[in-house]
This record gives sequence, structure tokens and C-alpha cells, in this order.
Amino acid sequence: MESTRILLIRHGQSQGNAEQRFGGHTATPLSELGRRQAEATARALAVEGVTAIYASDLRRAVETAEPLARETGLEVKQTSAFRERSVGQMEGLTFEEAAGKYPDEYAALLRSDFEHVLLGGESYRQLLERSARALDEVINENRGGSIAVFTHAGTACILALHLLGALDAQTLRPVWLRTSNCGINRFDLRHDGFLRVLALNDTRHLATL
Repeated sequence: MESTRILLIRHGQSQGNAEQRFGGHTATPLSELGRRQAEATARALAVEGVTAIYASDLRRAVETAEPLARETGLEVKQTSAFRERSVGQMEGLTFEEAAGKYPDEYAALLRSDFEHVLLGGESYRQLLERSARALDEVINENRGGSIAVFTHAGTACILALHLLGALDAQTLRPVWLRTSNCGINRFDLRHDGFLRVLALNDTRHLATL
């Protein structure tokens, strides 16, 4: 039966990651290590028959997608729907600064409170609504293809859980799927709705870095 391959890829290490800062919607670029991770990811995915490339429009995600675009000749289709969760007032702060200045917001983030709207930012529920709708549209537009989506840690987690059907209940328990920088989450979605999880947080292509 025909299926669609979905690759959810977290961006490479950003300058913000290296400095242990909240990225959110900020335009932090890749670090030198992040650029090498992006190149290694492109080499790994270039032989996998990727037919479409999508990315969050934030700089660190686009910079991670660009090497694969060069390898394949495909366009990077950018969208704000695949951005990281906005963490509002904590964006750009170090984790230590955020914990000191906004202890309640920081605590809500740590416990993965799904409904809590961060001060000046978003809830995980809002992230789910914008990103899952976009992913469903991308899948419908690329049925039978192999789609690479370059996104962020929180968004990759939410989209993976969405594909698994784990976010369909009205009341949700805190849960988290960790994706390392340039980790790849691989799914195969059959057109009868059967989903195969091929890999979560695959980092084998980064072993030599």
C-alpha cells in the first residue's frame, strides 16, 4: 500500500543553544557546530529520496535545511507554522535568568503544562493547533512522497505526538519526546491511516562530529 514518509528534523545547534538561552521566535543563527551538523544531515538525507523540504521560517531552521536543498535541488518552503513555541518574556534569556526573573513561567515550562499560556507567548495547545494543521496540509499535498520538515525541539515533539494520535484527548498528561540537534524522527504513514514509527531522535549521521 502506498505511503508517505515524514521526517521531522530539529535544527542544528544554534548560538542560543550553545549559550543555554531560550530561542523561541528569536532569529538566533546556527553555531559552527550547528553548521557542521546541518551538512552531515544533508549528506545523510540526500540518498533517501526526499521529494519536498519544509522549514520553520526562523533562521536556525532555514540554515539547517539549506544544505539539503543544495544537495537535492529542491526548494525550502518556509512557514511560520513550524516555528518553535513562543516563550514570550523569556525569549533570549538564559535558563538561569528566566528561572530567576519569571519563576512561575519557568516552572510551567519545566512541567510541560499543556494548557498554560506563557506570559507574552503561547501554550503547547496553541503550538499544536498551528503546527499540526500545517503538517496535515503538507502530507495531503505530498501524498506518496518523502517530506523533510526542519523544525525545533518543542515543535518536533508536538508533531510526533500528533502523528501518533497521543494528543487527541481533551485532557492531556505531560509528555515529552526529546530530539537532539539535527536528530531525525522518521515516520511512514500508509494511506489507510496506519502509522509506522521508523526511528525517534536518530543521530547516527552525527557520530563523527
